[in-house]
Amino acid sequence: MAIQVSVCGPRDCTPEDESNAREVGRLLAEREAVVICGGYTGVMAAVAAGARGAGGTVVGILSRADREDANPDLSIVIPTGVGEARNSIIVNSGDAVIVVGGSWGTLSELALAMRRGNVPVVQLGGWRLLDRSGRPVEGVRHAPSPEEALTATGLWTPAR
Repeated sequence: MAIQVSVCGPRDCTPEDESNAREVGRLLAEREAVVICGGYTGVMAAVAAGARGAGGTVVGILSRADREDANPDLSIVIPTGVGEARNSIIVNSGDAVIVVGGSWGTLSELALAMRRGNVPVVQLGGWRLLDRSGRPVEGVRHAPSPEEALTATGLWTPAR
């Protein structure tokens, strides 16, 4: 069975987040992982483009009940009609979750992934969560680059 990695991020992203997401997608495709994402614009579009450009498979879990506005780089489109509740489907579909950038929707995906508790959650850029004492919240693995984000999942050994 193929490794599946959920990649989450904002629909309105920075150029840096877009570049990081595209590279994450490319690297995942090179490792023959299936990319799971929200299927629309921003980080979702960039990770899809990176993966498809490298011959990978990308599954888009859409919030709408139809395929309208789905990203053209998706291999498989799953319209759910459940709105933001689709975030739970996205994070529960991955053997790991990589979060690129930050937004309220992305924060909900990060929280759902952490609550799931049995898969690595890696954050590349975006918001930093602090506990009530002002210390970083434990459990989220932070990575400074796309390559290190994949390494932090623990699903592959570092590239040679």
